[in-house]
Amino acid sequence: MKFLVLLAVLFVAYLVWRGKRVKKNPPRPPARALAAPQDMLACARCGVHVPRSDAWISDGRSYCCREHQQQDGR
Repeated sequence: MKFLVLLAVLFVAYLVWRGKRVKKNPPRPPARALAAPQDMLACARCGVHVPRSDAWISDGRSYCCREHQQQDGR
């Protein structure tokens, strides 16, 4: 009988210890959603690839910066 009481006490102590251990770990924040991939365009002057949103487009050609667009002269 004493053996069963000892096992019950140990089991309750284990559950209390486990409960405190789990509560100390903060929940993980939700994962961030990744941004959608963008089309990359090559500069007609130097060949550097830039996202479409950052490219300078003139006469159907794309450029990495305003200077390259002006240097190409189109």
